[in-house]
Amino acid sequence: MKENKEKTKKLKMSKGQLAIKIMAAFLALLMILSVCATGVYYLYTYFSA
Repeated sequence: MKENKEKTKKLKMSKGQLAIKIMAAFLALLMILSVCATGVYYLYTYFSA
């Protein structure tokens, strides 16, 4: 019983930590998408010229 409570305590995180992790994941996704979009734009302009 005691071990079970310790496991649930480790997995629990506050709402602030969860919000920060979600924001960090969202910003990382935006950075990846912006790099991909820039690459596509440069390839498009390179081959169309």
